[in-house]
Amino acid sequence: MPIDLFIFCLLLSFALTLLLCKRIIPILMQKKLGQKILEIGPRWHKNKEGTPTMGGVCFLIPILFVGSLSFFLIRRSTLTSEIVGGMLTLAFAFLNALIGVFDDLTKFKRKRNQGLTPRQKLVLQTAVSAGYLAMLSCFCELSTTLHVPFSGAELDLGRLFYPFALVLLVGIVNCANLTDGLDGLATTVAAILSGFFALLATVFASETVLLLSGAVLGGTLAFLIFNYHPARVFMGDTGSLFLGAVLAGLAILLGDVGIIVISGALYILEGVSVMLQVAFFKLTRGRRLFLMAPLHHHFERRGWGEVKVVSVFSILSFFFCLVALFAYM
Repeated sequence: MPIDLFIFCLLLSFALTLLLCKRIIPILMQKKLGQKILEIGPRWHKNKEGTPTMGGVCFLIPILFVGSLSFFLIRRSTLTSEIVGGMLTLAFAFLNALIGVFDDLTKFKRKRNQGLTPRQKLVLQTAVSAGYLAMLSCFCELSTTLHVPFSGAELDLGRLFYPFALVLLVGIVNCANLTDGLDGLATTVAAILSGFFALLATVFASETVLLLSGAVLGGTLAFLIFNYHPARVFMGDTGSLFLGAVLAGLAILLGDVGIIVISGALYILEGVSVMLQVAFFKLTRGRRLFLMAPLHHHFERRGWGEVKVVSVFSILSFFFCLVALFAYM
């Protein structure tokens, strides 16, 4: 495996993201593209209002550039199925980022923390995910087989794979978006997951996944310098939708989308906490299962400091990646 190219992609993505953060953050501040804080949110988050958002462009541009460059570095005489899959994955992530850009810009236009409606975002994300799966099916060797964790057994879903993968892709993208609620949380979790996928790529001998993971890892680590508490910039939906998409795509490229279910369990916990909160609220006519959802806000309400929540959730994410490693080895 080209470990030297992995290090090159990581360092180049890190350097470019660092450079763009220093250039773009002042522009975001000048344009007054600051975050609006929900009234129903934790009252101590009010001091974050006005912090520049849409900072996801600082890492998505380097990741797209370095990821595309990596395909030329490993390209042989012809395009391989794996490289085409990598290109489609970057396109999938980019289109999700565009949804995020439109959502963020709509928030600024309306001057509130509400951009696209959940239904509008869901329709767009479903269309993009369905197109991604269709293109992979046409131009790549897309496996419809899932490995059963800890057993070594395989389960071929056949045509049922596509609705399963569609739901999982859309779900992970949205759950990654929900995780972006505390300084550095979404960035740290994405860095941990990209490091995990880089490790798996060496096991499954996937050059494309290895180099793309290096690009994501470098970009998120550099962005974390500006995004850790107290954050000087937020990634916005622009960044969180991009990261959720590219990480879910890496699982697809590894040949088993189910890997993200265990390794990305923190994302799923955040998303499920919101669904349970809404369902419980409706069924009990106003009672709440959690003090606040997503789950990270529940622990804030219980008195945990923001740094403690991010630290514990990051450790949990690392633990889920270890479990996934043992489950698929």
